[in-house]
Amino acid sequence: MTILVKNKHTLQIDEFKFRCCIGRKGSTINKKEGDKKTPKGTFEIENLYFRKNQIKKPSTSLRCIEIKEDMGWCDDVNYPKKYNKLFKINKRIHHEKLKRKNHKYDLLIPIKYNFKRPIPGKGSCIFIHLTKNYKPTAGCVALKEKDFLIMLKLIKKNSKIKIF
Repeated sequence: MTILVKNKHTLQIDEFKFRCCIGRKGSTINKKEGDKKTPKGTFEIENLYFRKNQIKKPSTSLRCIEIKEDMGWCDDVNYPKKYNKLFKINKRIHHEKLKRKNHKYDLLIPIKYNFKRPIPGKGSCIFIHLTKNYKPTAGCVALKEKDFLIMLKLIKKNSKIKIF
């Protein structure tokens, strides 16, 4: 099963089409940290992270991990061993906080871009997450909550995402 991000407004799984949004500056094969672009290519997906205090555990075959207060995703090029990985928040290391005041990360799935042996500066924190208004992202793919929940029922642990 492949999740297709066909253009900046369309995510498709089999015959299901969902409205989505991607990076403010479109997609690219030459992703760089902070360029506001979504990486092009075919990537594996990670686990589902969710905010138990906001959303009950969704129905999905993905492994579900509850987001805790101290969870962050490192985007600091000065820490290559932690770069583009989940870690326990350290104020000295720049990161994306997973437990946010807004609801964008109430549900999120990391896209395994620059993942196995991450190269600092090549891009990090590329997620499928929530949106309320389809405003462009900093490089992620975002869906409305109702569509995200449908997507979770359709995809499997071995599903891939293909971004055009």
